[in-house]
Amino acid sequence: MKKILVVDDEQDILELISIILSEKDTVVYKAKDGLTAIDIARKEKPDLILLDVMMPEMDGWEVLKILKIDEIAKDIPVVILTCKTETKDKVLGIQEGAVDYITKPFDPDYLHRRINEIIKENRKE
Repeated sequence: MKKILVVDDEQDILELISIILSEKDTVVYKAKDGLTAIDIARKEKPDLILLDVMMPEMDGWEVLKILKIDEIAKDIPVVILTCKTETKDKVLGIQEGAVDYITKPFDPDYLHRRINEIIKENRKE
């Protein structure tokens, strides 16, 4: 059973990704803000987190920093999924501990494939 946490303040994106990931062996948790995301990550320990950067109150960069120092959540792979396309943002994402950086709009097949690859690789370790 795969568990994936999707963090985005846009309801349409949350629903779209839930549909893309709707497999029998996948549970999708959704969070519309950073605090909820951190809470779900600690409680559910998902196999992967898809994290938007541009969110109100607590942005994705802050969420990522908190997750990476949290004893419970620090080993959960995080993929940045955002509209920010500049190279400096991509570099920052990887430097802060994200395992990948995917820009919106995204190819659903590519997103699904990357998620499965990352989870498979992380389970080997």
